[in-house]
Amino acid sequence: MPNIKSSIRSVKSDALRKAANSAAKSRVRNAARKVEASVAAGAKEEAAAKLVTATSLLDKVARKGIIHKNAAARKKSRLAKKVNAMA
Repeated sequence: MPNIKSSIRSVKSDALRKAANSAAKSRVRNAARKVEASVAAGAKEEAAAKLVTATSLLDKVARKGIIHKNAAARKKSRLAKKVNAMA
């Protein structure tokens, strides 16, 4: 544990930020899992609706800098590819 007051504050704010970031990443993973589950079940409309939600979530997370914008684009592309392959 640091002794310097500003370092102590940094440790606290880092912990808060890490918790928020990991929660956001978890939401993204869950949304992607739901899309993939719908694809596996063969529910095209449901998968398409969940893809929209996942895409929106990925955009928000990338905008906030939690994940890199190219990583978000890659994930969106892969999910869209799976949904579009159902046709």
